[in-house]
This record gives sequence, structure tokens and C-alpha cells, in this order.
Amino acid sequence: MMDVLGMIGALERPKLLVNAARHGVDEYDRERHLRRVLRAEHLPRPAEAIVRLLDLESAMNAQCVAKQAEYGIARHLDLLIALMGEARIVRATSRPVPVQLVPQADRVT
Repeated sequence: MMDVLGMIGALERPKLLVNAARHGVDEYDRERHLRRVLRAEHLPRPAEAIVRLLDLESAMNAQCVAKQAEYGIARHLDLLIALMGEARIVRATSRPVPVQLVPQADRVT
């Protein structure tokens, strides 16, 4: 099973949309933006928020691909900005996993 950051990394979206989101993520304010994007009174933890955002973004992307009239690029951009913002929070609060280095002579080839 892929972790939430891996799920975000696996997304393939138009370069222009991703670049626009990258410019917006610096202004991301979790309290204000996530509450509006998720339409929620109580904010979930970052990993849970990412899962919910991925579901919403997937539906939005399907609307875009199908060229549905309901598609809104501003909403899609807001979802991507929130995803990037939440990913930053997860990365910042994650503990690095210690890696044991195997000496060259002990490596299996």
C-alpha cells in the first residue's frame, strides 16, 4: 500500500495547473483554506486531510477530463494547493526512518 505522500507523487496533472498550485502553496493557511476546501467545521489531521483531498481532486480531475460544465479550474487549483500544503505539513512532522548502512563487503549482489 502506498503512503499518502506517494499517492500525491503519483498524480499526473497538467504542468500549468501544477505550477500555478506551487505558486499558491506558499500562501497556504491551513485554518482558513482547508476549512473552505473541505467544507468542514473541524479540521482532520494532515494525513486524513490528504486522503479526503485526493478523493475530491480525483473527482475534479474526472470532470476536467470529461469536459463537464461543472468543472471549475479555481476549485481544482484550490484542491491542489491544499494537497501541497498538507504534504508539507506531513513531511515537516514525519520522523525520519533510520537506515542501517550495510558495509560494502557484507552486501548481497
